[in-house]
Amino acid sequence: MAKSPAWQRKEGKSKSGGLNAKGRASYNKSTGGKLKAPVTKKNPTGKAKSRRKSFCARMCGMKKRLTSTKTARDPNSRINKALRKWRCKCS
Repeated sequence: MAKSPAWQRKEGKSKSGGLNAKGRASYNKSTGGKLKAPVTKKNPTGKAKSRRKSFCARMCGMKKRLTSTKTARDPNSRINKALRKWRCKCS
């Protein structure tokens, strides 16, 4: 039986949320995608700034509408880990 791609297993996931480099590479290879690393700089400029703004708007909306109140408050939920990593300020 063949192993599933790294992005679907623990070894491709980052403990702080999202995928690590191995996970992103495996996702791109298996799906033909173009995933990039998260924008973690404090004050990004140009395309990185726009990318962060877009990600934060999208994910804050998901957190507000598509998660239970328990998940929204849990600091270890995947959505909250991602928002922390990207330095999103959700109200």
